[in-house]
Amino acid sequence: MSDLLRAPAEIKYADELDYLESVDTGPKPSTWRLSPKMIRTFVLGSERSDGLDRVVEQKWFGERGIVERAVVTLASDRGLLLIGDPGTGKSWLAELLAAAVCRNSTQVVQGTAGTTEDHIKYSWNVAQVIAKGQSRESLIPSPIMTAMENGTIGRFEELTRSTSDVQDALISILSEKYVSVPELRGPEGTVFAKPGFAVIATANSRDRGVNDLSSALQRRFNFVRIPVVTNKASEAEIVRFRTEELLRRHQLDLDVPPTLLDVLLRSFGDLRDAARQAASEDEKLGSALSTAEQIGVLEDAVLHSDFFGERTLTARSLGSSLVGSLARRAPEDSAILTKYFTGVVGPRGQQEGGDWPEFHQAGLDALKALA
Repeated sequence: MSDLLRAPAEIKYADELDYLESVDTGPKPSTWRLSPKMIRTFVLGSERSDGLDRVVEQKWFGERGIVERAVVTLASDRGLLLIGDPGTGKSWLAELLAAAVCRNSTQVVQGTAGTTEDHIKYSWNVAQVIAKGQSRESLIPSPIMTAMENGTIGRFEELTRSTSDVQDALISILSEKYVSVPELRGPEGTVFAKPGFAVIATANSRDRGVNDLSSALQRRFNFVRIPVVTNKASEAEIVRFRTEELLRRHQLDLDVPPTLLDVLLRSFGDLRDAARQAASEDEKLGSALSTAEQIGVLEDAVLHSDFFGERTLTARSLGSSLVGSLARRAPEDSAILTKYFTGVVGPRGQQEGGDWPEFHQAGLDALKALA
């Protein structure tokens, strides 16, 4: 793992998956590596009632029912579509589910405006085709086709970012469970899915209207909506979990005071409240203000403190990082943040003291530098 910038879940949690597999006595669908109950334990963490002799850490923070419905869908003939706002953990949940089911979460197609049908089905090795002609050896399978052949999970990120004709290439895969290769004759002309094959797709709810799914494709997916985390305790737990992971990944021995985590959480809560009360889009920050963006602000502040500051996270670095991460549009975002720091953070610093005055001054200084 030390040689990887970011290890996939099946490598990062390999020891835990090995342990769960060794003690798993539950029924497993087809070729699954873990039973549905053990997959839920892997994703949401263990409880005393599970009777395990070691603790399994929680990796995704959300409702149990969401994970259970996702697991049930993967055992069915339908695809799983995780849909929600940016930063709600859709991709992370998809990765964890794929790692638990088949120990391979890397068979991924990334949906963009440039995604073609070849990315979903197959393409050709031109050099081999010229030398030996079209054959099974010269065919380059897509990640989805590879998952079909191996009976594993194929993932499609940001499905609605790809065009409608590309999306519809999934229809035959999800319904008939095979891909035809017209260029090849005989048995090699059809690639059939093996037991265990399933598709997990994600879609950003803010992309609605960009490339909406056809009704035919919608029928072949079970929609599981991932809500924005609104529970402050759950959000605080997510941020703490990611902070510990961040420090381990960067091998940092740096103190992160809990009071500064509270400043970050309350600031995002204030900005979300302001966005909900805004009369127009111009009065809202361009940022989605998701939990993922909170973690991004924290990572920026932690690294800045380690590289250029003291051996502890400071309110000054946090305030500067928040402005640097959220002031994306000029002058709209700068004006919104200036109003927040002068109208909310300033008075709060006078009333509560603590880290707020330094946070307030750092934010104003950063905004002044952007002007």
